[in-house]
Amino acid sequence: MSRVCELTGKKAMVGNNVSHALNRTKRKFDVNLIKKRFYIPEEDKWITLKISTSALKDINKRGISAVLKEAREKGFLKK
Repeated sequence: MSRVCELTGKKAMVGNNVSHALNRTKRKFDVNLIKKRFYIPEEDKWITLKISTSALKDINKRGISAVLKEAREKGFLKK
């Protein structure tokens, strides 16, 4: 499975390492992902998602149901 957040669609970015002499070499900025289980009371089931930590903060603030609904509307989450 790729390193992409299932709720926000965040994925790795490409940038440069810059040395003191301003030499530039390519590097990758990976997303801070975690695998987490959530209980959805409306559907009475548990789901496991691979999400970014910023998505986890959003879930803590707004609730899992609202975040899942928005992710489905944007097409990041199937079902």
